[in-house]
Amino acid sequence: MIVGIDLGTTNSLIGVMEAGFPILLADRDGSRLTPSVVHFPAEGAPLVGAPARRIRALDPRNTVFSIKRFMGRRAGEETAGLPYSITGRPGAPVRVSIRGAEYSPEQISALILAHLKHRAEEVLETAVTRAVITVPAYFNDAQRSATKAAGELAGLAVERIINEPTAAALAYGLQRLGEKSKIAVYDFGGGTFDISILELSGGIFQVLSTHGNTRLGGDDIDHAIIAHCKLPVADYRLREAAIEAKHRLSFEDEVRIDLPFAGPASALHNSLHLTRAELEAISLPIIEQTRQNCLRALADARLAPADLDAVVLVGGQTRMPLIRQFVADVFQREPDTSQNPDEAVALGATIQAGILSGAVQNVVLLDVTPLSLGIETFGGLMNVIIPRNTTIPAKAGEMFTNAIAGQQSMLIRILQGEREMARDNWELGGFDLAFRPAPKGQARVGVQFEIDANGILHVLARDTHTGVEKTVEIKSAVDVSDQAVEDMIASSVEHAFDDMSERVYTEARLKAEEMLPAVRAALAQLGDAVDSPTRDSIAHLMSEVETALQSREVQRLKKSTAALDEATQPIATLLIERAMEDALRRKGVL
Repeated sequence: MIVGIDLGTTNSLIGVMEAGFPILLADRDGSRLTPSVVHFPAEGAPLVGAPARRIRALDPRNTVFSIKRFMGRRAGEETAGLPYSITGRPGAPVRVSIRGAEYSPEQISALILAHLKHRAEEVLETAVTRAVITVPAYFNDAQRSATKAAGELAGLAVERIINEPTAAALAYGLQRLGEKSKIAVYDFGGGTFDISILELSGGIFQVLSTHGNTRLGGDDIDHAIIAHCKLPVADYRLREAAIEAKHRLSFEDEVRIDLPFAGPASALHNSLHLTRAELEAISLPIIEQTRQNCLRALADARLAPADLDAVVLVGGQTRMPLIRQFVADVFQREPDTSQNPDEAVALGATIQAGILSGAVQNVVLLDVTPLSLGIETFGGLMNVIIPRNTTIPAKAGEMFTNAIAGQQSMLIRILQGEREMARDNWELGGFDLAFRPAPKGQARVGVQFEIDANGILHVLARDTHTGVEKTVEIKSAVDVSDQAVEDMIASSVEHAFDDMSERVYTEARLKAEEMLPAVRAALAQLGDAVDSPTRDSIAHLMSEVETALQSREVQRLKKSTAALDEATQPIATLLIERAMEDALRRKGVL
């Protein structure tokens, strides 16, 4: 048996396939939603779920929530508005400090997962040891690895990590979609946002494109309400009241927020009124940030809004009327609201668990990687090995040679991004592979990238001569905000012409810089075998190449290099003939 788990920022759920149907498991109070909240009391075991959420208002400093936002993250990032303490040296993994003890985000998440595991074992009356867990589509490798580690700490073998929008589409598509159907999944949750476009064809559910922001969600709207109402941020009783008001304004026009004992006397209020119009005014700038994600996802999938068969809403925040209007405007069609936005992801995870266990037949789920992966090559170029939006699992590789004679090792610098030059992309990691010194271009190193079904990258480099190899699993991607991800994609479009020009120039420069010393060495080796007029002609062409290098004029450089290459063809032929004669003499043939 394999369970499906939606490990959410605000709430988490667990489900299992029963008699061919995905069933979400409820707790003893009949609730399928488990708040993703952990409270650490002064004595005794941590409290998880609804009891922890209830005590958060009274003891927020010792109650951890929204921990998903810190999965796979590094210390030194924005933590404003949190009552509990985030520690760690800048650049080191985030730690949560509670009552003098420190916990990793994985450990906190493991407590939530263990709570769900225990619930399933109670309901099913059997041990539960295998799970499928969902993550935001834009979770990077470090965040996915952290999620997998949390599952393992909770005693679960994580069989698959799948993207949340993909899971939601899987839940929606099994019953509703016809052949060649295309849907967009707009997933606005408590702490993350994703947009994915998928196609169901011949039993294969394939992701065509994905975009998102793992630091944008309903929490940001909550903060905006608190700032608008000028509430004391640290008072979590008021925070709960503000969140409740937000929920009520999805079906009411005006609500009253009661504020008992709200701080110093100057700030005391018996109550505040908040209208839906006010809520929408303060929420719109946050929601508007998702527009570019949606448009880029459509562009990547090479689709227009009219090409979609449905737009599915996922995440509790999508109950907000403003979001539904916004989505209708972006995609030029009314969104489908038939799915329970809180449960769709968990249902999809459960169905995927059923696919892996064999309980669900004739469905295949294919996901994609959102950014290109490659290595730096000589001259500072980005050499893409796995392009963006490649279906995963995926494996690809290339052969590389030494750029310098006598070179004894090769630095494999692993990059992620969409720019032509290595310096403009993100470095995920790197390692050295040693090999025997060899003439330029003689050492051969094979580099293979493999992205597994969980979206985790494995890199292998092998010296083909000795068979020596090194394999690494990338677990600590460069920690940047998802706004930076979006900026990179936009920057790759904005600078496409300049980037390509620089790449073309760099490639031409490398060729010229390689050719000039080779020609000089050939002329010295051949000596008097090359007559003076030929030497003068070649010297003139070499001077032109050097001048072109200094001018940085790409076309001039390419033209002069080509002219030199053509003029030295007879010299190259003569060198080959001499080499063959020398070889025959050594064998005693001549």
